[in-house]
Amino acid sequence: MNKQTYLSIIAALATAVAVWLFALLAAPLARPLAWALIIGIATLPHHDRLARRFPGHPQRSAGLMVVAITVCFILPLAALVVMVAQNAADWYAEGEQLVQAFMPTGAGSQSQFSFASDMLDLGKRFGIDLSGVGAKLAAGVYEYLLELATNAAKNLGELLFNMAVALFILFFVYRDGERILDAAIVRFASDQHRARRYFDEIRATTTAVTVGTIFTCLVQGVIAGVGYFAVGVPAPVLCGALTALAALVPVVGTGIVWVPLAALVAINGAFLKAGLLAFWCIFFVGFADNAIRPLAIGAKSNIPVPAIVLGAIAGVFALGILGLILGPVLFAIFVTVWREVTDSDPLTESDRHSADPAG
Repeated sequence: MNKQTYLSIIAALATAVAVWLFALLAAPLARPLAWALIIGIATLPHHDRLARRFPGHPQRSAGLMVVAITVCFILPLAALVVMVAQNAADWYAEGEQLVQAFMPTGAGSQSQFSFASDMLDLGKRFGIDLSGVGAKLAAGVYEYLLELATNAAKNLGELLFNMAVALFILFFVYRDGERILDAAIVRFASDQHRARRYFDEIRATTTAVTVGTIFTCLVQGVIAGVGYFAVGVPAPVLCGALTALAALVPVVGTGIVWVPLAALVAINGAFLKAGLLAFWCIFFVGFADNAIRPLAIGAKSNIPVPAIVLGAIAGVFALGILGLILGPVLFAIFVTVWREVTDSDPLTESDRHSADPAG
């Protein structure tokens, strides 16, 4: 082996080690970086309008946008985490009373849950002891609700931390994003015009999917919260906020929250209210998802709804909460780029005539 080959191998190994170390150090910042890019791209039109008001002061416009994102998104998210933590104790106490209501010694709690007392009395008439089965069922519902609240608080806390780090990155996305993108296109793109068109399509698609998804979830949360308030569900504002978050989850979506709440209302003996709540959530909350989401997203992009649903399903399994937004965005970007590649024609009709000597 000559010296030149030996030095080439050493250089290649050193480069591989450096790349591996960089990836290892940058891995914890991957999620905050992804959130910063999503928020930055989705809100870039607002930043551009703000930047035109402060020409020559990119730091000022970037700082004001970060403050606006903090007030509009981060502070409400922090308030939601605090509300979940505050209501966790009340949920625990109510679930414990629910389990005790089905116990043979739970006569005191049965007065609160009339449905439990009626079920036990009906079982005694037929010689069936429903206390054990009812206690297990009530304990299962209670554990599910408690686990749901615990996981929601945990995931929201993790999301809040990632958002706090993302705010720091977001400042540089606003301030230097356009300059870095222009430099990358000039340096690496062979066809700069087409590359800029690709990035414009990706930007528009990301904005449409992100804003449309968040808007749809907020509408579903508000509609569900109205139903919760009407039937007397405890903490309707908090439950509506949790429903808005659950709306991000594909397929099951808001049912993660409203189905247990309707069951809880029924257990309290209000069967009519429970039925009305289920009807309200199935038709009106579900209608908001099926009608508003395609309209909100399709207003700025021509992305098929199945691509958004499949992206959310794949994203939630791969990346958790981040995947609920990033998955549909990536699928939508793929569809957009695929259409651009397959439908684009390098020569327009006038170009063909001008290039054809016979024409």
